[in-house]
Amino acid sequence: MPMPCLSRVVAFSLASLATAGAALADPPAPPAPTRPKQVVIISFDSARDIPQWKRSRALAQRTGAHFTYFLSCVFLLSPETRGQYTAPGKAAGKSNIGFAASRQEVADRLEQIGLAASEGHDIASHACGHFDGKGWSKADWLKEFGSFEHILENAYAINGIAPEPEGWRDFARHAVVGFRAPYLSASKALYEALPAAGYQFDASGVSKGPALPQTVGGITRFSLPQIPEGPKSRPVIAMDYNLYVRHSGGFERPSKAGEFADRTYQAFRAAFDAQYQGKRVPLELGFHFTLMNDGAYWNALERFAGEVCVKADVECISFRDYVSRRDGGQKVVGG
Repeated sequence: MPMPCLSRVVAFSLASLATAGAALADPPAPPAPTRPKQVVIISFDSARDIPQWKRSRALAQRTGAHFTYFLSCVFLLSPETRGQYTAPGKAAGKSNIGFAASRQEVADRLEQIGLAASEGHDIASHACGHFDGKGWSKADWLKEFGSFEHILENAYAINGIAPEPEGWRDFARHAVVGFRAPYLSASKALYEALPAAGYQFDASGVSKGPALPQTVGGITRFSLPQIPEGPKSRPVIAMDYNLYVRHSGGFERPSKAGEFADRTYQAFRAAFDAQYQGKRVPLELGFHFTLMNDGAYWNALERFAGEVCVKADVECISFRDYVSRRDGGQKVVGG
């Protein structure tokens, strides 16, 4: 019987080994799960100064961000119309933060509100006279919310400003679904009043670090995080006013504005990086239109947003956008 050709045996053996190796190899790994985009939520309280309206909108246009503006409604009343507002337990025309300087300033602010809304920003409520409502009842809060709604809806008519833009009253009735309490002073009565007044989210909380919002009693509750800041990495609420108090005791020190801006930027960036490289919990940052310490905190904001909001896997969105997307992408409509 003839012997098989050695070359054929070798070829057969190599082929068998190759087949066996293929059978023993690990199956291809499943594709890695897609990480959620890092969300950054930037907001402004009181929303008074016209130049800061324009500056914030320009920042948004450069970076693709959308902001939440927590409006104080007394800035829609002039010295002549301030009597339209009466806070709980106060005489008519009283406010902790004053009123608009003139009818023209009201007109300019109304224009900015309309432009911001048309650009996709979130207009929310910071109540009216910036009083501390920790001792207010549910009825007191409902009175304050009623004042906000009435003054926003009728701002053009109250101040004799014409023409009133088409759709303004519909916007005023339905667009405002969020709230932040002055001084972040929340209470049980506030949380009872918010859903009764048609609100859907509140941003008055403070948390030890970035935290996912919780929905309680129909209200989604957001919290400004405490973040490490400064040479000793001591925690501070991620809001410009709190940084202002930390850095200079609440007094202007313009000669150190550059140092304060850099410290603020470093704190924002470290807080962002921790989430971006970690669990990607939304990062919330709060600001005012006041240029504290010669604008240090706005300068830090612009540097920070210019770096992170433009990233493909980052979204700088409003509170309203976040609630809408979480609830299935449906448009959030107020009551």
